[in-house]
Amino acid sequence: MKLNALIDALTFLAVALGLYFAFIYAPVENVMGPIQKIFYFHVASAWISFFAFFVTFICSFFVLFTNRYIFDDIASGSAEIGIIFCTIVLITGPIWAKPIWGTWWTWDPRLTTTLILWFIYVGYLMLRKFLDEEDKRAKFSAALGIIGFIDVPIVFFSIRWWRTIHPNVLQKGGGGLAPEMLTALFVSLFAFTLLYIMMLVKTAVIKHMFRRYEKIASNKGEI
Repeated sequence: MKLNALIDALTFLAVALGLYFAFIYAPVENVMGPIQKIFYFHVASAWISFFAFFVTFICSFFVLFTNRYIFDDIASGSAEIGIIFCTIVLITGPIWAKPIWGTWWTWDPRLTTTLILWFIYVGYLMLRKFLDEEDKRAKFSAALGIIGFIDVPIVFFSIRWWRTIHPNVLQKGGGGLAPEMLTALFVSLFAFTLLYIMMLVKTAVIKHMFRRYEKIASNKGEI
């Protein structure tokens, strides 16, 4: 309980600090203006969605090789959080793109592969809903969690592999970002990472408790 309280407190402080750095510390971009502030949340959300799906990927291997359901709880919980942040990416991107590119959406490689990634993990959650048998649900989901992760590096490297209008800021020199903007970005990444950890801990605990409840309700074994 003390560890959870500590994580909650650190997350609250980090998010507050991230908001300060994004809206006050970081200067307004000369060309795009205030709309560029979305950048700090857009990129941080993308990072968390990638990281969340990576955790699902790793835990899925543990599900297959250990048959321990705690890893299934972590994998599915991380996938749920990843979808939340991937959805934020797909919402903030068009909001940012409209005044800058003049359109809400283009079938740019980065945008298209991100949308595919979102559909893959929505399918992952749908698969879990359709399978009632615990062991089959865990293993089938693990297989999809491993295969689906293939799209993550494709999304990341899409702006290097294909012609794209999507900017690349995570490169040497910060992609032309001012030092204050780069600092604000790193603070946002740190804050969102803590937010992810907090959400994952709570989600995994809830899933574990629900699994124990189902065992009690069905009288299929001791806890």
